[in-house]
Amino acid sequence: MGFNEDIKSFSERISSIKDNITTEEATKMSLVVPFFHLMGYDVFNPSEFCPEYTADVGIKKGEKVDYAIIINGNPEILIECKWCGEVLDKHNSQLFRYFGTTSAKFGILTNGIIYRFYTDLDQENVMDLTPFLEVDMLNLKDAHINEKFTKENFDKDSIFSTASELKYSNLIKDYFKGQFDSPDDEFVRFVLGYVYDGQKNQKVIDKFKPIVKKSFTTFINDIVNDKISSALKSNTS
Repeated sequence: MGFNEDIKSFSERISSIKDNITTEEATKMSLVVPFFHLMGYDVFNPSEFCPEYTADVGIKKGEKVDYAIIINGNPEILIECKWCGEVLDKHNSQLFRYFGTTSAKFGILTNGIIYRFYTDLDQENVMDLTPFLEVDMLNLKDAHINEKFTKENFDKDSIFSTASELKYSNLIKDYFKGQFDSPDDEFVRFVLGYVYDGQKNQKVIDKFKPIVKKSFTTFINDIVNDKISSALKSNTS
């Protein structure tokens, strides 16, 4: 099988075993280590895939990140792991502390299901608070299957150059998704600026909210239906 098929197969395996994983250590051995093995790294070679990598923080000595991927003798990727049932939102500060103490250019926070990829786009040597990429192994999309982080294709300069686009395109998509689900006052006021000449007070905003939501939904549905129609025509021609 090729890389894409291997990743999809592993995604199915995660779905079948996750409910039996009850600890962080089990998450590492059952989900995280096999994932990086699939990415081509020698997970049994500590000079390449180093467990408990020392990342001293200030006066605190002996601080260790769960794993570091070592390339040409230097740590390039730090990996902090949590139990697969743990929500990651409250744990990025730990990886944030470790990031600035090493030469690593990328950090990954994971619970074996969600993988959040970080770098230092906003300030050099300071990890961004927002990941430039998030991959959900239980909701795997073709766009998320990226071989840039595999051992064979790893090029930190290439990844960094695309990280900014990934980060902000994802933030923009999240914004549009939020407005699609529930448009806020600012978004409704912005839309009305192009279609409504009257005063845009709160009463008017509240009146137009459901109209904007319905229009947004119809617009997206029309695009999807057009693409489906085009695909059907091409298949029958």
